[in-house]
Amino acid sequence: MQDQLDERGHELERERRGLLRVGLAEVYNPSMVPTLNPGDQLVVRYGAPVRPGDVVVLRHPFRQDLLIVKRAVERRDGGWWVMGDNPLVENDSREFGTVPEEFVVARAWLRLRPPPGAGQRSAGALLSWAAAAVRPMRSAGSAGRAFSRRLRAR
Repeated sequence: MQDQLDERGHELERERRGLLRVGLAEVYNPSMVPTLNPGDQLVVRYGAPVRPGDVVVLRHPFRQDLLIVKRAVERRDGGWWVMGDNPLVENDSREFGTVPEEFVVARAWLRLRPPPGAGQRSAGALLSWAAAAVRPMRSAGSAGRAFSRRLRAR
């Protein structure tokens, strides 16, 4: 019980300091297919703790101005080992190694899938889309209070 109170106290302190915010990131590349497709939006939490298995937005280690979306596989010396879910795309730790902890920008909270194209607007297609459009990326607590800028992540 005390651990739960301590953890909630730390989260409230991070919120107070503005370290736990919510924003949007758009997926542009196929490195996370089938989990995420180009055009998907991610609701992300800045400053949220990262656990193995989480989908994260991070700065590319070789180009810090480029944001990428990967899965945090495990914490290693020097940071996180991250990988895409698409085995055909190797733009991840297999290419650039461990990513420093400070390069992790946010943790994905929800995936928002765009509505189907104009040619697929049947009732069945819309119901199918609605059932799959919003999907939690992992069980998470309450959303942060402040909204932040929109990210463009590859």
